[in-house]
Amino acid sequence: MSKILVTGCAGFIGSHVCEFLLKRGETVLGIDNINDYYDTSQKTQNLEILKKYANFEFSKEDIRTTSIISKWKPDKICHLASMAGVRYSIKNPKIYVKVNIEGFIHILDEARENNINHIVYASSSSVYGLNTKVPFSETDAIVTPNSPYATSKMAMELYAKTYSQLYNISLLGLRFFSVYGPRGRPDMAPYKFLKAIMDGTKFKKYGDGLSMRDYTYIDDIVDGIISSLENKSNMSCEVINLGNSNPVSL
Repeated sequence: MSKILVTGCAGFIGSHVCEFLLKRGETVLGIDNINDYYDTSQKTQNLEILKKYANFEFSKEDIRTTSIISKWKPDKICHLASMAGVRYSIKNPKIYVKVNIEGFIHILDEARENNINHIVYASSSSVYGLNTKVPFSETDAIVTPNSPYATSKMAMELYAKTYSQLYNISLLGLRFFSVYGPRGRPDMAPYKFLKAIMDGTKFKKYGDGLSMRDYTYIDDIVDGIISSLENKSNMSCEVINLGNSNPVSL
């Protein structure tokens, strides 16, 4: 069995990935800084689920400064930690540079210095920005980002390509499309829909309601991540769309 480091282990996607790996006997090393972008009690609850497994170890760490990779020497890294939220990034752009870009570079440097050459990381469908061509393809030109969040994910992909070429690290970026499911983030539309229905309140609509979203269930995202961890890409650096391929409008 492998020893796998999962960053952002207390988050929505990270906790599900960890739980899957733990159930099949992998040794999982999880780090998370438990930031307050949304209610930290949800992340604490996610951690309690993971801590029930003897093969799980957790350390509260900031990805920008952590030296845990040197200590733990994992076989593989699943990098899911990041600042999320398109709208929040427009109001607070600097933190996306610090966490998403600088944090990723720090993880890459730690991996390089410890000879870890298999990394799967979270990108986002947001990189397609104002692209009007549908369906989106990995071969589309990525030139029209429309938020600091999207730009930070684009930068991560570029740094991944650079580190892969210079240091012979296998880096696979997964562009997630609107993930939903149990333990989902409260700032995402599916959670807000459900809460409004349960509370009997009106749901605030942004824009004209005609925008399309490719909602993808969490189990499908986990399957894609696990497959990427199990099967090292023949290409040294690659990005893959991970979605449902069935977009719906509001």
